Parts: sequence; C-alpha cells; structure tokens
Amino acid sequence: MPKKLLIVDDEASIREIVTKYAGFYGYDVTEASNGADAVKLCSEKEFDLIIMDIMMPFLDGYSAMREIRKKSDVPIIFLSARSEEYDKISGFELGADDYVTKPFSPKELMLRCNALLKRTAPDSGSGKVYKTEGLCVDADARTVTVDGVRANLSPKEYDLLFYLVENRGLALSRDKIITSVWGYDYYGDERTLDTHIKLLRKSLGRYGDRITTLRGVGYRFEKEG
Repeated sequence: MPKKLLIVDDEASIREIVTKYAGFYGYDVTEASNGADAVKLCSEKEFDLIIMDIMMPFLDGYSAMREIRKKSDVPIIFLSARSEEYDKISGFELGADDYVTKPFSPKELMLRCNALLKRTAPDSGSGKVYKTEGLCVDADARTVTVDGVRANLSPKEYDLLFYLVENRGLALSRDKIITSVWGYDYYGDERTLDTHIKLLRKSLGRYGDRITTLRGVGYRFEKEG
C-alpha cells in the first residue's frame, strides 16, 4: 500500500512541486492550504507522514502541530523559510521529527521522508528497562519518568535517549549517533543532533548532565556511581 502523505502549505507552487515529486516516489498525497484544514483532515483520516509549513493563514504550523499531537504521533517534517535556531528548537520541542528550510531540494526532501518512515517503523521491542536514582527509561513502553513524573519527549528524543543509555559509558561519535538514531541515509546536518541533545537535557531535568559533550568527538551518557 502506498504511504499516505499530507502536504500543508499556503503556497500552491510548493504543494504542487512536493506533490509531483512525492508521486514519483509512490506516495498517496493529500493537500491542505492552512493549519486548520490540516487538523480537520487528521481527525478524519490517518496519514503516514506530514510535511507542514509554519507561517500559514487561519492556523499556523506550530498551533496545528499542537492539535495534531494531542491525538497522533504521525511523523511530521516542518518545511519553512524560518531558519533561525530558535525556530528549529520550537519545532522540535513540539514534537517535529525533522525541519527543512526553504529553498529546498524536492529530491532531498523525499529522501528525508523515506528515511524518516524507515526510522519510525514499528519494531519488536527490546524488553529493556534502565533505572538509576529517579530516572527510569522503559524501551518497550516508550516511557521516561523523571523523579516519578512522566517526561514529555518527542519520538526522536526518546530514540536518542535510549541509544545513549544503551551505550552508556561509551564515547559515541556524532556520525555514529546520527547513523544509529537517524539512519545511515539521513540527509540532514549535525545541528539537528545538537538541538535534540539540548532538548533532551532539558527534558531530563537534574539528570540532563548525565549526557556529556566530548569536544571534537560526540557525546557520552555517563554511568551511575
């Protein structure tokens, strides 16, 4: 079955080019010109992936993301002319899985879509639970609790955290982390990893400093004790 893609952008030319290339890659595409229509469509049918602009009439991308995330964990890629780090962090904090800035390469966008769908495909689970002091990471339940309070992590933050925890005590290069968490065919840049690390440290509260930056190398999740 073809994957169902929702493209949300108030520029008809953007929707047209994405729809054209998505068709080449076998996607079943639905279009929306604003965030309000996107939320309505998501309440009526299920999508495998959403590509969404930020600045739109009626309801902007951030607000639409909040509404969609109340009911669905569908992978979402923000497609926006806003390229400041603040904008990207805001998108990732809301639960976006990727962020592409305009102007963009349609082919690269489709490759990112393919890679994202591979990364978010269901797996059989690992059966592993990690606990230390007040931090608990449950892989199968996909839950993280910090001092008894459930942390609100995005799907990619969770994937990143579990990978770091699973390899705790080891020095992990940036390339290795990106390949293992985002996939070998990831087409983004390393700043995406840095942004997710920043968000993850914030989500972990007093345990955020367990993630150590190794200058010139990458990151390490420190062992307890």
